[in-house]
Parts: sequence; structure tokens; C-alpha cells
Amino acid sequence: MKINKQEVQEDREFIRSKVIEHNMASLSDAIKSPSEQVSFIARNDDGDIIGGVTGTSFWQHMHIDFLWVDAAERGQGIARQLMEQIEAYARSISCRLMIVETFSFQAPGLYKKLGFNEFGIIEDHPAGHSFHYFEKRLTT
Repeated sequence: MKINKQEVQEDREFIRSKVIEHNMASLSDAIKSPSEQVSFIARNDDGDIIGGVTGTSFWQHMHIDFLWVDAAERGQGIARQLMEQIEAYARSISCRLMIVETFSFQAPGLYKKLGFNEFGIIEDHPAGHSFHYFEKRLTT
């Protein structure tokens, strides 16, 4: 056996596909759901992007990948509206759960206000900050 440090996208995708293959074989068909990437984008009257949220749904949950609002537009409820839209979409495709991670200098307070429960923190990462894990159970 030989182990090499490298960065070859094709090999990364091979490893990723093997992990997914293993995971799918471990789950019942009732849990499996198609993976889908989704985004909701906020634009100003000029058509410029002023905010957005991206997510990935799979296994009956929605993972929030990124949430961003332009600094000049913050404080107007745009992030809340974006999160409400993606949550409504998650419910419409029968997601049972939403998951998001955020740094202490990003938006942990927002997620708490939106009804997310914090279930883990990595303290002092990056140095001087913390990394937070949130979940929100979706019920009909």
C-alpha cells in the first residue's frame, strides 16, 4: 500500500461517491429522498442581489449551507424572510428537520429567534470565537 498527499478533484469525487454509496446502502428506502440544492435570492429594485440563502435537502432534512445579507441591507428582516422561505419549502417537500452551523461572529442569535435549538458548540474555534450547531424539528 502507498498513501500520497494530493489534490485531484476526480479522486475526491470518487471518495465522496463511495461514502454516499455506503450511506445509501445503510438506510431504508423510506428514509432515502432525492438530494436537491435550492436557493432563495433577495434582489433590490435595481435587480442587484442583496441577500440569499442556499440549502441542500436529503434524508428528509434541509441543511442550510449559506445565509448572507449585504451589510448595507442588514437590520431590515431580510435574513428572517429568507429563512422563512426556505423553511416553508422544506416543509413542502416533507423535511422533518433543518440543520445549520454558524460562527459566533455570524448569526447564532438569529437562529435562536427563528426557533432553532442549539445542540453543540465548539469553543475557541477559530481562536477567540465559537462554532455553533443548530437544529429545528419541523412538524406538520
